[in-house]
Formats: sequence, C-alpha cells, structure tokens
Amino acid sequence: MMKIRDHLNRYRNEYHPLFSPDLIPDNTFLLDLSGGNGQPAGVPFRDPDMLGQYIFDTLLARQAIYAYGGYMEDREMYRRSPLFAGAKDTARSIHLGTDVWAAAGTAVYLPLEGIIHSFQNNTQYGDYGPTIIVEHRLHGVKFHTLYGHLAAISLMGLKEQRPVKAGNIIGTIGDAPENGDWPPHLHFQVITDMKGNKGDFPGVCFPQDKTYYQSICPNPDLFFQKLFPAV
Repeated sequence: MMKIRDHLNRYRNEYHPLFSPDLIPDNTFLLDLSGGNGQPAGVPFRDPDMLGQYIFDTLLARQAIYAYGGYMEDREMYRRSPLFAGAKDTARSIHLGTDVWAAAGTAVYLPLEGIIHSFQNNTQYGDYGPTIIVEHRLHGVKFHTLYGHLAAISLMGLKEQRPVKAGNIIGTIGDAPENGDWPPHLHFQVITDMKGNKGDFPGVCFPQDKTYYQSICPNPDLFFQKLFPAV
C-alpha cells in the first residue's frame, strides 16, 4: 500500500486536474456521508432525490462548484439497493473512492496518459451506470483509474486498448437515472489490482474487507493537489 502510494505521490506534479476549474478550497466543501457525521438531522441520505436536493442546495448556499469526499467512509445509505446486500442483513458500506458532486454534464479530464482498459454500462439500481476504466503505466508502475456515474454518451466510440492522453476529456458526469440513480457526481477510484474485472470493480466493500481493499485502492487525494498540497 505505502509503496504504490509513495510512487504515486512522487510524481503527483505530472497529473492533469480532473476538472476545470480545478478543485480548490474556495470552490468546494467536504461532504461526509458516513454515520454520525454531524450533518443536519433529518437529511435522508438513503433517498437519492432528497440527497441531491441537500447537496445542490448546499453548493448554492456556499457559492461552491463542487462537493467532495468519501474515501473509506462507512455509508449506511447503500442499504437502499440490493446491489450492496450481503448475507444475514449485512451490507457493503465502505466506500473505496472519492466522490466529486457537481452538475450533470460537467467534463471529467484524464489525469495521466494511458489506454482504455474496459468500459461498461452497469445498469443495476444503485450501481455505477456508465463506467470507464483506464490503465496507466507511471514510470514503470501499472495501475488503473475508474470513472463511474458518467453520462451514457461518454461510452460512445470507445475501444479497449485505445491510447488516451492526459488532459483529454474522458467523459461527463451523468444524471439520474442513467448514472445508476444517484445525484450527479463522479466516483473516482485508483486500483492497483483489477482481479480480472472488466468494465466494473467494487466501489464499496464489506467492513470486514476494508483492510484488503485499502491495500489495492489507495486514497485518490493525490490527484487533487490543490485540496491536498502535501500528503
């Protein structure tokens, strides 16, 4: 875990911002969707319409463009979808990427050159919706980035193994219902071992598997340099 994170951190100045304008403290706010997070009482995080209203009302009130957060949060809200259910009333609830909540249609830019590893429209309720996974080799080290909850148009014309350049638009943020029935946002995840998956990869895990997934899905904060200038 620390080895790949140290490697990604070493070359972080080579990363193109994922958004334009870039995320900075003045245009964002941290959105904590975990239990016991101090958010206003009564916000029904399990209801996607009410969640979206809360997020975008808060963006407007704070004159912000983006909300962000989510890495390793324990989110009770996933229980709304059978996609995350396990045996004996258990559920996958540990979030493995960073979410950036922004207006539908917002462009997402590729941080590093790579090749299209795979893509797929994951249509189950509460899933990623349109998803793109890119394979990168950064100074000899291979890893992948995943872009979930995109607009369906983002998948048009894609081909596996096609080279893609840093700074190119990889897709745009989708709206419900095409994005998996969520308020508009990007799920961005770094993955060091795809485990044979194509077009999909767990973005949420069972609490008992947190340590394992944390070891192969390092914190994406390295790709948001102006929010996290030193990590």
